[in-house]
Amino acid sequence: MITLQERTTEYTQQGWSLADLLPTPDHDTIRDRLEHLERSTAEFEARRGDLQETMEPALFHEILLAYEALVQEINVISAYGHLWFSSDTQSAEALSYLNRTEQLLTQISNRTLFFTLWWKALPEAAAERLLPQGEAQADYRHYLQDRRRWRPYTLSEEAEKIINIKDADGMAGITTLYSILTNRLEFTLDLDDEKVTVNRDKLMSYAYSPRPAVRAAAYQELYRVYADEATVLGQIYNYRVRDWYNENVGLRGFSTPIAVRNTDNDVPDEAVETLLEVTRDHRGLFQDYFRLKARLLGVERLRRYDIYAPLAESNEELPWQDAVTEVLSAFRNFHPRVADLAERVFIDGHIDSEVRKGKRGGAFCSTVLPRLTPWVLVSFTGRVRDVAELAHELGHAVHSMLAEGHSVLTQNPCLPLAETASVFSEMLVTDRLLARVTDPAARRELLSKTLGDVYATVLRQAYFVRFERDAHQAILEGAPLGELNDLYLANLQEQFGDSVEVAEEFRHEWLSIPHLYSTPFYCYAYSFGQLLVLALYRRYQQEGEAFIPKYLRMLSYGGSARPQQVLEEAEIDMTDRAFWQGGFEVVRNMLQELEDSAP
Repeated sequence: MITLQERTTEYTQQGWSLADLLPTPDHDTIRDRLEHLERSTAEFEARRGDLQETMEPALFHEILLAYEALVQEINVISAYGHLWFSSDTQSAEALSYLNRTEQLLTQISNRTLFFTLWWKALPEAAAERLLPQGEAQADYRHYLQDRRRWRPYTLSEEAEKIINIKDADGMAGITTLYSILTNRLEFTLDLDDEKVTVNRDKLMSYAYSPRPAVRAAAYQELYRVYADEATVLGQIYNYRVRDWYNENVGLRGFSTPIAVRNTDNDVPDEAVETLLEVTRDHRGLFQDYFRLKARLLGVERLRRYDIYAPLAESNEELPWQDAVTEVLSAFRNFHPRVADLAERVFIDGHIDSEVRKGKRGGAFCSTVLPRLTPWVLVSFTGRVRDVAELAHELGHAVHSMLAEGHSVLTQNPCLPLAETASVFSEMLVTDRLLARVTDPAARRELLSKTLGDVYATVLRQAYFVRFERDAHQAILEGAPLGELNDLYLANLQEQFGDSVEVAEEFRHEWLSIPHLYSTPFYCYAYSFGQLLVLALYRRYQQEGEAFIPKYLRMLSYGGSARPQQVLEEAEIDMTDRAFWQGGFEVVRNMLQELEDSAP
């Protein structure tokens, strides 16, 4: 087999190309695309009179294909604005495009809303008669059946149109302001008598410094700046929570605010509650890890500043090309197809890895159409842990590409399953590193880093959701900002118990978590995905190559099957406490290995 080093070209750390969406964002190109979208919309609107309970299935399928084509056109125009703005949140041109297309797409959504509303309102017998039949039509059948899950929560066409307008000009606008505000923030650190001014991603690289004072300074500066913006950010969150409740509980009839996300994820309330409770019950496992880490660091107790501290002092930085090689090599050792798909992201220029002012913080993978390679955003600062983040986002891209044989209507998996390939990819890279490490101190460092990452993905994310439930209730009862800060601090104290000292400034941490604003109750998807992957990875270790076809098949479903069906094929019952506890057994084994290796 040809080694990766022999076959991989040099990939420069740079911004992405959006030419596969629009060749250029000039006035004429945008005008032509929008005019074509207008014609497509008008043609689809003209089909409204054809929708009858007694219509022929062939005619209904023809209209469905026209709807699919319209969705593809919308996705391209929408994604261009999202990706352009994410790469430069301070660009007036990007923001102008985003505003213009959001208004237009809201109008188009309202003009085409009749199709899905008509479908959801059909009597069962009529809907069953019109469902596409045969294996070749499975994607369309699943999509249509899935839409009908929302039937109890769907309002009249006029009400749905009003909500669309309200969302575009109201909540979507407010969350965009949150993004603009937080991504323009700058942070100043004193380092060896030198002041540096950095963005958030660079600031957080200092949270992994071997120097305790630098770690503390990074967090203190982060929350000093966020505390200065607390009144505005707190008010934005207030609007988000009230809007979420009024629309979804007040108008649509969901039983609780979190039930909206559960329905969207197609995960039973019972399964989510079981996940959150079992995770809470195992917080002591992570507290044991923090106590062990304190001993390994030679301190009596960890501070919250120290939970990601390296065990050994190291200034090691990894060049971009080495990071790319490391990740693609791990993927290729697992299965060549996985590496080939991941490399497409680089070949097509669909990755933005630079660190620069104005770029959106964090990392994500954006799937636009089945025929297009996904776009990946990371901000690579040279940290070894950035390798895991790169593997994570490329795992998302591989997941999408394995499902690219499906319709645009069914390519994307639900949120909990969407984390499967990303977290599994991280574990492949970590295992590759562990297999090559012989030095006991270096092995302890890797094990500690892995346990820290599992904490951040499982317990931390589940506690974000626990905070959200409390915060939503408190806001609806009129709680002021200070009470929300108190709730969050109490949340941290329950997480850590007496294993970690939590400084007062961490009461502002929740203000800096974008998912709480943009996608309420999203974060349990990370806990779900991590624990699911721990169980799957354990099977991979036990079964070896026999596991790989089953795993790739699971990913290839994308969103073309219900989560319950996908997991049942993997012999997983998501409502069973034992399943979730099994994931924690893997964590317990890693913790035991770290303890056994302690000097």
